[in-house]
Amino acid sequence: MEPVGTLLLTRQDVAALLTIEESIAAVERVFKLYGEGRTTPPGILGVHATDGGFHIKAGLLDLDRSYFAAKINANFPGNPKRRNLPTIQGLIVLCDGEYGSPLAVMDSIEITIQRTGAATAIAAKYLARSDSKTALICGCGNQGRISLRALTKVLRIERVWVYDQDQSQSQRFASELAGELGINIEAVGDLETFVRQSDICITCTPSKQPFFKKDYVASGTFIAAVGADSAEKQELEPALLSHNRIVVDVLEQCAGIGEVHHALSAGLISLEDVYAELGEVIAGVKPGRTSSDEIIIFDSTGMALQDVVTAAAVYEKAVNNGAGTLMNFA
Repeated sequence: MEPVGTLLLTRQDVAALLTIEESIAAVERVFKLYGEGRTTPPGILGVHATDGGFHIKAGLLDLDRSYFAAKINANFPGNPKRRNLPTIQGLIVLCDGEYGSPLAVMDSIEITIQRTGAATAIAAKYLARSDSKTALICGCGNQGRISLRALTKVLRIERVWVYDQDQSQSQRFASELAGELGINIEAVGDLETFVRQSDICITCTPSKQPFFKKDYVASGTFIAAVGADSAEKQELEPALLSHNRIVVDVLEQCAGIGEVHHALSAGLISLEDVYAELGEVIAGVKPGRTSSDEIIIFDSTGMALQDVVTAAAVYEKAVNNGAGTLMNFA
């Protein structure tokens, strides 16, 4: 029986309740629903601050029941070194979508990390070459780690190179995840060389200057650009988008804050040059990869419906498992 009141769930609660396999399944389901036109459009609002920013992402989703969720996230890249705080902090409020009652308030960090990694893996499943065996991760924080964990759930990755401006971070990443995943992982400092050798490249950094160049990329590569989730962030050279196939999570959103935004601003592409939204590919509205030599770029800015579906999954497991603390705000 559903509890009467609002369930409070900490980051530890969420982490204990949500696996990356469940995240992948939930996120793939919601992208398919979105691609089939069976969801209402998600919303986003961004507010800039001196050393970072805040964004609110919200959406309504009909699953076995109707859910609404709003996520408030703070993103301050300097936090880990300056204040010993996470880069991303925030909360998700989950409500019943039919009558509005607040069902849960939960920490957003774990959900944001997992649903973003899940989207990257799902995009690779549909857009990378099926025989992909090598990967490069640019950015060795939490998002880089979950991206690789998720990627290994959908493809047989045998060798990984990891790159970070902080070499100690990339070395720690390589050491820890090689043992966990049982694959060869090497920390590298020469980005260009290892981009050329990688079937899949994932960028998940807070960069505000493009560092991933068009000339680095070999034919047949799949690139997931994850870091640009505000108009100031940028990882890819805009010319890379102008010559290759672009798939986005949400077209309007990517045009405003993603890598597509920068290519549009440079006058190198138009909106019509964007091939598809990922949901359209998953739903079969448009084909994914059509040749082994095409370069495909996935511009991932984070769709609010990913938060709704994963928060709903966490809430339902919490109710079934008796997890969390029940509060009554009335």
